[in-house]
Amino acid sequence: MFLRSQGPNKILVIKEVRALTGLGLKEAKDLVEAAPRMVQEKVELSTAKRLQAVLVEAGADVELR
Repeated sequence: MFLRSQGPNKILVIKEVRALTGLGLKEAKDLVEAAPRMVQEKVELSTAKRLQAVLVEAGADVELR
């Protein structure tokens, strides 16, 4: 799952990235601010689509690769 941009609501995207990846606040913030960047690799398609929907709802621009 590839994060292309954080969108207008960066704080909500950071919260969702933390919840989805288990990263700490600083690591999640750094990941979101460094977009475009890979969030998770080698995830099942159904799981990736669910995670993508959560991040898109938070305002991020996400692409499945």
